[in-house]
Amino acid sequence: MKKEDLKKLLIGCSKNDRRSQEMLFKSYYGKMLFVCLRYHHDRDTAQELVQEGFIKVFEKISTFDFNGSFDAWISRIMANTSIDLLRKNNKKTFSELNETIEYQLNEADDKIDELNFELDVNLALEAVQELSPAYRTVFNLFVVEEYTHKEIAEKLNISEGTSKSNLAKAKQNLKTIIEKKRATIEKF
Repeated sequence: MKKEDLKKLLIGCSKNDRRSQEMLFKSYYGKMLFVCLRYHHDRDTAQELVQEGFIKVFEKISTFDFNGSFDAWISRIMANTSIDLLRKNNKKTFSELNETIEYQLNEADDKIDELNFELDVNLALEAVQELSPAYRTVFNLFVVEEYTHKEIAEKLNISEGTSKSNLAKAKQNLKTIIEKKRATIEKF
């Protein structure tokens, strides 16, 4: 969508024009579903989160200043909506991790290599969805959303060490999951 067309559409949405809202929803639904699926493997839950996220988008659309990327802005709202549900449902999980998992991480651990695997998007998404909610959330926040460990710790009410540990374990688990998926694919 051209920048001028998007601007007109967003202005219409800020005026509560239902047609503009419907067009924006249809234009971004697929992308935003993918964002929510990164945090919740259940498609029905992800679809509900997209609906809830769009309500927030329409409520806050007048605050978008056109200086940044709209895609990034709307993706952030969807990610935060997804994280809010995780926080609500998994408060105990994160607090238990915060209390029980404290690792001494040296500076080398801060330099986490990106996962370099050549997979199609669906296989990668499947692998991420198989992670536990805590690992999946930290992985998405760090790798996809580019939060720092300090920001993740504040957002999830965990320590930075727990964030780093969860990311390291998420990477280990992803490698295992991907190796298994590759082995299964190679059999066929």
